[in-house]
Amino acid sequence: MRESAEQDAPSIEPSTGPPTGPLPLAGYTVAVTAARRKEELGALLDRRGARVVHAPAIRIVPLADDAELVAATRSVLERPVDLVIATTGVGFRGWLEAAEAWDLPLVEHLSSARVLARGPKARGAIRGGGLVDAWSPSSESSAEVLSHLLSGAEGPLEGRRIAVQLHGDPLPDLVAGLRRTGAEVLTVPVYRWVLPEDVAPVRRLVASVVAGGIDAVTFTSAPAAASLLRVADELGQRAALVDALRGQVLVVAVGPVTAGPLEAAGIGTVQPERARLGALAREVVARLPERDPVLAVGAHTLQVRGYAAVVDGRLVELPPGPMAVLRALARRPGTVVARPELVGSLPGGGDEHAVEMAVARLRAALGAPLVQTVVKRGYRLAV
Repeated sequence: MRESAEQDAPSIEPSTGPPTGPLPLAGYTVAVTAARRKEELGALLDRRGARVVHAPAIRIVPLADDAELVAATRSVLERPVDLVIATTGVGFRGWLEAAEAWDLPLVEHLSSARVLARGPKARGAIRGGGLVDAWSPSSESSAEVLSHLLSGAEGPLEGRRIAVQLHGDPLPDLVAGLRRTGAEVLTVPVYRWVLPEDVAPVRRLVASVVAGGIDAVTFTSAPAAASLLRVADELGQRAALVDALRGQVLVVAVGPVTAGPLEAAGIGTVQPERARLGALAREVVARLPERDPVLAVGAHTLQVRGYAAVVDGRLVELPPGPMAVLRALARRPGTVVARPELVGSLPGGGDEHAVEMAVARLRAALGAPLVQTVVKRGYRLAV
């Protein structure tokens, strides 16, 4: 069940003064798994400095010409419907338009029903189709719709006909909850979500997450989350992906339903208070930099980000080798890290000479005496 990320999303508020340092997401790589409105979410993150990786994990297949939608519509038309639940604007509008193309009197048939809208977009589609919206939840969630109906606010449900417009997910909790009351629930699948035609970007995303090249992954639908896990499973990388998403990668879901497949796999998520793209982007802005503390190193400040360091408010992008050494030193500020241990942190491995070269390049790039050599022992940050 997808939350309302497809609703109108307020953009991140512009800053009120000149920037005093790097943008909040500069130096971080953030993956976007969304299929719809991916450009919008990507732009919100890009404007805050993120390096955005697009890997749509699903694609939407409209069912306007699908026999399943025709059959569902004819079932709705067989007898009067008491309640209609519109879950998405694009889906409900598409259903009405498809019925009109088939010369099926759907709008007239639904005019006597109580039509509930899950959110503003669905409400707009109801009104645009010539129907009247009777109620919508403040949370814009299907769970609140179910709670409203089970409370008796729309009268007893036993024996009543309820049409539920689906949006790619079967909404098992909503449908099962209504059927347990004795209602006749008619599900209308307006479109479905399947794997993208080109799975290569999703496979690359799995590899990048496992390799430590992604700092945050965003999800706007439960099917996208399930799809990423499925692709990783097919690659034999599911355990490695789950470990990475449980550890160094920030996982941001637009809401609890979207987070469902991730939570079931033991992957913790953070979620915005409202299921909106703008709120989702703001959550990334708030949560990602706070994971990396600002260290006082002598007279300087240092923050180690995904592929860059912020030194005294200045962003310094680093190659993989020096970045790996700096990250290993920053994990234990002030503690000496032996050369053999630093060898193990180098991407692709190497030897102690490779560590010495990486440290030399690191010092040159940072432009400040942050890394100390401890003779015969290793290196440390000069905390």
